[in-house]
Amino acid sequence: MTERQTNNVKQFREELLISKAELARKAGLSALTIDRIEKGMVCRMDTKRKILLALGLKLTDKGRIFP
Repeated sequence: MTERQTNNVKQFREELLISKAELARKAGLSALTIDRIEKGMVCRMDTKRKILLALGLKLTDKGRIFP
């Protein structure tokens, strides 16, 4: 069984009008990783940090994306 987590990565990314590929490039991750996270797959804390910074957020904004 695969664990899932609700998050707002896709919603926030779309509000910024950036593609999965662009977010992946900015975060230093693969587009497949971004896709999996947007579908709710669990990810490491380091991956969350990279996504937050790539979205132009501060680490203190974590609750907006990963509630």
